[in-house]
Amino acid sequence: MKYHLITGGCGFVGRNFVKRLHSTTNDTILFIDDLSVGTHPATWLPDGTPSRTENGLEFFGEDERMIFLKQDARYFIREMLDDQEYIKKTYKLDVTSFEDVFHFAAIVGGRAKIDGDPMMVALDLSIDAEFFLWVCRQKPTRVLYPSSSAAYPVDLQTESDAIALSESDIDFKKMGQPDMTYGWSKLTGEYLASIAAEYYDVSVTCIRPFSGYGEDQDLSYPVPAIARRAALKENPFEVWGTGKQGRDFVHIDDVMDCTLLAMDHIKDGSAINIGSGRLTTFLELIEVFTSFADYSPVIKTLLDKPVGVHSRYGKMDYVKERLGWEPKLSLEEGMRRVYDVAVKKYT
Repeated sequence: MKYHLITGGCGFVGRNFVKRLHSTTNDTILFIDDLSVGTHPATWLPDGTPSRTENGLEFFGEDERMIFLKQDARYFIREMLDDQEYIKKTYKLDVTSFEDVFHFAAIVGGRAKIDGDPMMVALDLSIDAEFFLWVCRQKPTRVLYPSSSAAYPVDLQTESDAIALSESDIDFKKMGQPDMTYGWSKLTGEYLASIAAEYYDVSVTCIRPFSGYGEDQDLSYPVPAIARRAALKENPFEVWGTGKQGRDFVHIDDVMDCTLLAMDHIKDGSAINIGSGRLTTFLELIEVFTSFADYSPVIKTLLDKPVGVHSRYGKMDYVKERLGWEPKLSLEEGMRRVYDVAVKKYT
C-alpha cells in the first residue's frame, strides 16, 4: 500500500489535497496539523463521514484511507529523523517511507498576519529547515514544496513599475527583496529544495501560487471576506486600501491540477508560477461580486489597513510551454462558486 504525507493537512490548501488524493487514488493519506491555523477534519469532510480513533490517530472514510494526526509537524519530523521506524512503533502503521510528500505546514494568513506578526511568520524558516533535513535523510519518492508569489522582488510590483512576474525574475545569484518574512522564508525554502535535489538526489517540485482562493477558504483572506460582504449587501462596501491594488486570482482546483502535473515533470527543485496571468484589482473584484448580488454600493476605502505590494500577477508562458497547462476556471466562474457558498452560509 502506498502512503502519502501531507503536512499542514487541515489548512485551506492541505485539506483540498487530502480530498483530491482520496478521490483520485487508492492510496492512504497521512495528514498532520496542529490546528493552530487549520480546522479539524470533522469540519470540512462531508457530513456523515465515518471516523474512529486508535493509537492517537483518527481514521476517516469507509476505507479509512484518510488518517489524521494532531501534532506540530516539526515534532513529528524530529521523531522520524531519530527513528525511521517511529510511525510503525508509535502508531502501529505499516509505513517506513512515503510516496508523495506535500509540505503545507507553515505559519500563514492574510495580509494582517504577514504584516502584523512578521516574527511569528519567520518560524516558517524553522519548519522548512527541519523538513528538508528529513527529506534528504529518508528520501520519499517525490516532494512538493509550495513557495509563494511573495518570494518575488517587491520592486517589480509597485504602482509605477508593475510587470507580469516570470520564473526567471528570481535569481539566487542576483537577489531582489521579497515580501516581508513570509517571502524570505519561501525564498529560502526554494533554495533548500534546489540543494535537496542537486546534492541529495531528491525529486522536488516547487510551485509559486499567486492568490489562490476557493469556496472553503476562511475570512482572513480577501476573496471570502469580500464575498460575504456582497452576500449581505453591505453598503457602504469596505475595501482595504484604495482598492486599486491588484492580484492574480486562481481557484484551488486549478492550483491542484497544475501542481500534480508539475510533479510528474519537474524533479530538480525548480519553481513554476501557478496563476491566471490576469491582474484584477480589488475594486474590480468587488464589481464582480456585487453584480452577482445585483446592487451598486458606495465604496468605503480603509486606508489604515495593510495592503502589501501594489500589483502582483504572474506571467504564465513558461508553464504553458513546458506543461501545456492553463487554468480551467475563469475568474467569473470561480468567484460565482465562492459567492453561492457565501449566500448559503451568511444569509
